[in-house]
Amino acid sequence: MIPIDGQTMREVAPRFSGELGERQEAIINAVGAVLAATLDRYEINTRLRIAHFLGQTCHESAGFRTTEEFASGQAYEGRKDLGNTQPGDGVRFKGRGLLQLTGRANYQEYGRALGVDLVGQPELAAEPALSLQIACEFWKRKQINRVCDDDDVVGVTRKVNGGKNGLAERSTFTAKAKAAIARIEAFMLEGCAEPGDDNRPVLRRGSKGELVGELQQLLRQQGFALAHDEDFGAATELAVVAFQSGRKLEADGIVGPQTWAALAAQPRAVPAAAKAAARPAARKRA
Repeated sequence: MIPIDGQTMREVAPRFSGELGERQEAIINAVGAVLAATLDRYEINTRLRIAHFLGQTCHESAGFRTTEEFASGQAYEGRKDLGNTQPGDGVRFKGRGLLQLTGRANYQEYGRALGVDLVGQPELAAEPALSLQIACEFWKRKQINRVCDDDDVVGVTRKVNGGKNGLAERSTFTAKAKAAIARIEAFMLEGCAEPGDDNRPVLRRGSKGELVGELQQLLRQQGFALAHDEDFGAATELAVVAFQSGRKLEADGIVGPQTWAALAAQPRAVPAAAKAAARPAARKRA
């Protein structure tokens, strides 16, 4: 089981402040506490499956900051296709949860599946931990895992939304989730039980920032011809693989605790030109 949690969700979602930030943090804390175990029960347990699930739920919940539709639900009034046959059903059974459960019929169906009276207490569908279960149940019934295995963000979006609404944002969130999960997997591969075991985070292709620049400087000191651009691209990945191979580390191109430690422990390489200049000049023959 990949140990995803609230921090993984934070890496996917946009940041908010004030009341929106407080609401987001409450949802993330509640869902994060049961995230890994709940997803695992529904076999949403591979990098692609988890990434697509987080990408879609992040979009549907407006960045994990709400589990209830912003609109009143009045637009659903009288929608027989949703089972809204009684006056007030539109508002009563408005969209709630990480994937916006909507309509009396769906509340009844998913409540029965999870053993919860969602018709009598529809507001329960907005409770974060339960909304995660509802989303997972929807995922299972729509057989979305199979589409995730093909890494088909368009196909997953169609399953979730019925069309391609918000596809660009869903794709962005899914990509961020892939990167977050890859970092967790890298720590697991490096033999680090928890990401906090090292002050520096795992870096891999696609990472950017000052720490990437530090990595590039360390690799340059080992004689690798790299630009110092703070962008972990193909050239940096190749240099990391070569360094790891030379130190008998797993040559996966991912910079985790062992690779950081190996880089820090290596003496600075002396360039060939400097070595040549340091040699004493040969005596000229008489």
